Amino acid sequence: MGKLMRIKRRDVLRAGLLGGVGLAIGGSFPVHAQGASRKINIVNTSGGTNLVLATIMKQQGIFEQFGLEATITNVSDGAKLMGGILTGEMDICPLSGFGQVFPAIEKGAKMKVLAGGAILPMQAILTTKPDIKTLKDLEGRTIGTGSLGALIHQMCVAALSKAGIDDSKVNFVNIGSATDIFRAVAAGTVDAGSSEIWQIGKNNTRALDGGRFWLDIPDYTYQAGFASDGVIQNKRETLVRALAAYAKLYRFIQDGDSKEAFLKGFAAGMGKPDDEAALEQWTFYQKVKPFASSLVLSQQKIDYMQNLNVSFKIQSKVLPFEKVADMSIANDAIKMLA
Repeated sequence: MGKLMRIKRRDVLRAGLLGGVGLAIGGSFPVHAQGASRKINIVNTSGGTNLVLATIMKQQGIFEQFGLEATITNVSDGAKLMGGILTGEMDICPLSGFGQVFPAIEKGAKMKVLAGGAILPMQAILTTKPDIKTLKDLEGRTIGTGSLGALIHQMCVAALSKAGIDDSKVNFVNIGSATDIFRAVAAGTVDAGSSEIWQIGKNNTRALDGGRFWLDIPDYTYQAGFASDGVIQNKRETLVRALAAYAKLYRFIQDGDSKEAFLKGFAAGMGKPDDEAALEQWTFYQKVKPFASSLVLSQQKIDYMQNLNVSFKIQSKVLPFEKVADMSIANDAIKMLA
């Protein structure tokens, strides 16, 4: 078997087009993966969820089961992530907000969406203010988000729009990551803000009616996987194996007997044990099943995300499905699990 995956927290060096523009899993390889290991460079953002999932992949030896020697690089923002993909330094990003992929393609970037990751949003709009009970109560108030037009801001606007609320009547404040936003909400620095669902109830926070994203905007695809056309052409079999590995992870944490493995992975990935928080997260995965176990994203979901970009004036028009996506790799990956 190949070497264990190495998780690095260094940044990818070059900025991108938009930035600058086993145990319970099973121990043997699938038949398809016998032979020499294939190296693959994977890039994800450095959020806690991605760190935990990467650690579970390592502890369970999932990549090795598919004949892969994987290096995962976690970066601090989407621009560095896109830079790694577009320069070819990174082979694939399997788990990230991906709204930025479509305007990059419109501007000439050669890349495609390959699969779903976390297809249901795992965040909610939280508040500690007793007089804020619904999204309507946010008019004239401050909402903590990430950068305008990016993942967290888009989800907030999508939820407001679905509730019939004009987002121009809300004051958005760029706080940073979901963790930073939670701290700001808990401290009262902002009136409300979007953070991970397992933060609900902590520090006197509560989720607003209409602001539970996995329930209220289920058409919004939270995360997906993507790669450059060059890597798709030159390393297709390696990408198939990588997506098969992630599909196996999703099935394990959502449907398998994975509780103890998840608690262990959470402690190692976050740098300290927190069984209460880990159990809340694992329970959410088991009940809601937010990850794309079948990998494939429909044209409807792809077009929904593009239409959001058009409404934000991030891209000028909805691009054809075949120009922005290639689900054949996801389909081949699922066949490896049969």
